[in-house]
Amino acid sequence: MRICVIFNPVAKGEKARRFRRHLDLVAHESAVKQTSAPGTAATLAAEAVHEGFDVIVAAGGDGTLNEVLNGISQEPDGWDKARLGVLPFGTVNVFARELGIPLAASSAWEAIRRGREARFDLATVEFTSQRGKETRCFAQLAGAGLDARAIELVDWGTKKRIGPLAYVLAGMSALRHTPTKITVKTANAVLEGELVLIGNGRFYGGRFHVFPQASLRDGLLDICVFPKANWATLVWCGPVLLATQKLPRRFVHRLQSESVTLSSSSPTPFEVDGEWVGHLPATFGIRRQKLRVIVP
Repeated sequence: MRICVIFNPVAKGEKARRFRRHLDLVAHESAVKQTSAPGTAATLAAEAVHEGFDVIVAAGGDGTLNEVLNGISQEPDGWDKARLGVLPFGTVNVFARELGIPLAASSAWEAIRRGREARFDLATVEFTSQRGKETRCFAQLAGAGLDARAIELVDWGTKKRIGPLAYVLAGMSALRHTPTKITVKTANAVLEGELVLIGNGRFYGGRFHVFPQASLRDGLLDICVFPKANWATLVWCGPVLLATQKLPRRFVHRLQSESVTLSSSSPTPFEVDGEWVGHLPATFGIRRQKLRVIVP
């Protein structure tokens, strides 16, 4: 089994520092490609597929993981040729938590070396940017409205100091912006809301069960539509979410669908796997059982 590890050499945090101490061992058992700037992990992953590596490991957070799986997806028959491995060094590591991948560097590396392959659904989003029509893949989740605006506002220095709390602070700042109306269209329903969350897996923001009925193997996206995304919603939902890790039912409409289109008459940002991508409109879908991952 040929393994390629894609790692950000300027990554901060204790887990990344511990990984560097094991870098010689990892380099002895695999090839290590180091990123040089945001976006280069995708290029390196595509390069690794072309070079014939069987397992391509994203050593970083959910953003690095998203870049790596998009790099594999860009290569012709990429998912037939390579599998994804995960070394979770990020702030939240939602996908690793979803799959039960150890958060400790040494245990996660052993899981890659000794693990087995599992197949999961690969989520996609199609949208138009300044470069034209684009398709982006994602593993775990997406969102439009308040959460994407919060991600735009996250101060990365603060994120490194206080971890997930940085998103809470950014979310409070985002609440000061006037919310936009988002139209949600599936094959069977049309709804409107100010915040839309889309799940491929169950978890959002760590271990919060925002999508409790979701499965990475059911061929469906789970969609949460919040009619309002304001201080009142936060006051009512926040304490319940923190205490139970679940959303109060009366504040959200839930849908399941193979695809969903989000649109808005005002500029509205969206994100995938915790990374800002662009602005609506966008259509989200599923490629069934396309994603091959090494799991414990």
